[in-house]
Amino acid sequence: QCVVLCHGARIGFFQGDIRLLMDDLKTLQPTVFPVVPRLLNRMFDKIFGQADTSLKRWLLDFASKRKEAELRSGIVRNNSFWDKVIFRKIQVCLKASKLNFAVVGSHMSSYNLFYEGYGQTECTAGCSLSLPGDWTAGHVGAPMPCNVIKLVDVQEMNYLAAKGEGEVCIKGVNVFRGYLKDPEKTAEALDKDGWLHTGDIGKWLPNGTLKIIDRKKHIFKLAQGEYIAPEKIENVYLRCEAVAQVFVHGESLQAFLVGVVVPDPDTLHNWAKKKGFEGSYQELCRNKDVKKYILEDMVRIGKESGLKSFEQVKDIVLHTEMFSIENGLLTPTLKAKRPELRKYFQSQIDELYANAKM
Repeated sequence: QCVVLCHGARIGFFQGDIRLLMDDLKTLQPTVFPVVPRLLNRMFDKIFGQADTSLKRWLLDFASKRKEAELRSGIVRNNSFWDKVIFRKIQVCLKASKLNFAVVGSHMSSYNLFYEGYGQTECTAGCSLSLPGDWTAGHVGAPMPCNVIKLVDVQEMNYLAAKGEGEVCIKGVNVFRGYLKDPEKTAEALDKDGWLHTGDIGKWLPNGTLKIIDRKKHIFKLAQGEYIAPEKIENVYLRCEAVAQVFVHGESLQAFLVGVVVPDPDTLHNWAKKKGFEGSYQELCRNKDVKKYILEDMVRIGKESGLKSFEQVKDIVLHTEMFSIENGLLTPTLKAKRPELRKYFQSQIDELYANAKM
């Protein structure tokens, strides 16, 4: 933000409600839009959720794949047949926001330029960034000039630096010196040589770019000895149309995972209607058959995304209140507060495990 202000720009903040993000873009009219991938995923899902017939869904999916094929071929334009017929409304909305480019995950709109970066607050936000002209998705670019990146072994998860995989470590002038008056936490993040250990698992691609493939932090073992990275699983389940938020939980004395799911208030009604269910948001969340279909959809998406059988949740509970900063379940950067979530839903978690053993 200091860099932006020093260059004479203004800063606007969204209302705090992801569902109103498009309205915020129209009002603030940003030219630069730093955004985390989960927000764009919500926008993407909302667009696809508006396709309420099989024909519309097929057309939107086909058009999206054609645009992706063009981008992979290095063709960046906004005047193709599919732009004019399918993506025109999206382009008008983005154009109204005066958006020139956004720094995000692996996404490319049909009108604006999206760059993918990676980093943490502890390394002054960024340590890698994709380059102009490289519109390939699935990586976070090359290391920035101000730092170097190395991968170190995470043997318990079978990631080895010799194979080009491991925990991402950063060293450079942009890396912080430590947490204020917290030497214990500082020692966990910085080693004796000044390398920042991010807790993220990366992989070097042949073109020299970095790909984030897993998460080391918050991993735990199940009773059979398998290691679980819950955040990776949650990111997969968030691709389900009816799911807005999910918390995956496991314990060392249990052999399987359970989850807490907050259905999406914007899409649940139409999604449930396709399955033959009617009712208010609260009524649908209490419906056992709705829960069954949501769980089946999650497992299906999990299989398609390559989750192993022990990484799939066995049972879930539906919760009607969104995790938020206000109720203490999300950080200011919208990341899950896992200890707080575990404590908040402990009774539901215990019931899920108890019912599974009956």
